[in-house]
Amino acid sequence: MRDDYQQLVDEITAVLRAPATLENRDFALIAFGAQDSEDSDETAEPALDPVRTRSILQRRSTAAVRAWFEAFGIARAQAPLRIPPDPAAGVFMGRICLPVRHRGVVHGYVWLLDDGHLADLELGGPARTPDPRLARAMETADRIGALLAAEARAGEELGELLRDALTGPPAGRDAARSGLRAALRGAADGPLALVAVVPWTPGTGEDADHPGLPHLPGIVAACALPGDRAAGGTTAGAGLAALVRLRAAAALDPARATAEQLLRSPRATAGRTAPGPPPKATAGVSAPRRGLEDLPAAWQEALAAARAAHADTRLGPVAEWSAIGPYRLLAALPALPPDAAVRPLLEPAHAELARTAEVFLDCAGQAGRTAQRLGIHRQTLYYRLSRVRQLTGLDLDAGEDRLLLHMTLKAARLGPRGR
Repeated sequence: MRDDYQQLVDEITAVLRAPATLENRDFALIAFGAQDSEDSDETAEPALDPVRTRSILQRRSTAAVRAWFEAFGIARAQAPLRIPPDPAAGVFMGRICLPVRHRGVVHGYVWLLDDGHLADLELGGPARTPDPRLARAMETADRIGALLAAEARAGEELGELLRDALTGPPAGRDAARSGLRAALRGAADGPLALVAVVPWTPGTGEDADHPGLPHLPGIVAACALPGDRAAGGTTAGAGLAALVRLRAAAALDPARATAEQLLRSPRATAGRTAPGPPPKATAGVSAPRRGLEDLPAAWQEALAAARAAHADTRLGPVAEWSAIGPYRLLAALPALPPDAAVRPLLEPAHAELARTAEVFLDCAGQAGRTAQRLGIHRQTLYYRLSRVRQLTGLDLDAGEDRLLLHMTLKAARLGPRGR
């Protein structure tokens, strides 16, 4: 189907003699056209535009560019729009935007760079007829819209099967796996990995008819999960599950690359429920799987890795299940209050002492390494450790006490499920 999009974008490029770029509703690149270098000076491709270059190389536009374009009402537009440049947003060249719609729902945008050679192109209006070339381009955009809508419907059906296979009642999981296997054909045999992105904002308001499931190379199925199902029955924010095809059973690079792309999506965030910025999304990658039988366990691995990436910035923003160490165990445990002995250390007033104790235990109790990592003198370290002993009553020379303290501190960093 990607070849179909490229062919249609090339048609628009040829009709208007201007390089066209097709992006989906979330500004992820689908296809782009280039002007023939043998064209005359009048029709040669304009100088490279930084926004277009970034979109092609990184497969997505920045938030500032998106905000600038959306301010002109492109998501509600029924006809082509002119958008002026805005150097402050990194938009150095004007655009003509052709909204890509199907049955009243916008599914994407075709962008035409305008360095002045399209200034006389009549867009049409209440009392004006659009340029015939532009009318032909809009007919092609409508065909693109129909393709995107069909792909979205197919993706939603696959997403529903994946959702039921991951978190549905046990009685329905076998049927969901069978449906998914039939739809995916050979890809169902793997190797596969699950990617979890938390939080993930589903479509609301004007987006209600457009769930925004990603269509990236390598993703064979994706679904958005509400908070209680995203974290297996806890209060987590909404999450995204993406089933990714791997090139080899031991090579998770495609899944990591997909996770990184998903984190650049504007949906990889959550609305504000409290003062301050929304929580930053993180992603987790499960261990590879062959076939679809073990998907629920793979989903729990991916979620645990995403939570670990949020808890420990050294792991994130994308973490693999195999690399999260003790969080593999802690993420599987039920949510429990901190141990009574360690609870005083977790009060905000003692955050520095808690951090010192955690680094000390991370460094296997080696004072020199601990002081170096914290950037403090050894005597300062010894003083803080003595304060930890006083607050907790734990003996840092005793293995079981050290284990209790270490696991409680890690569990506190991991936080309650759903952050």
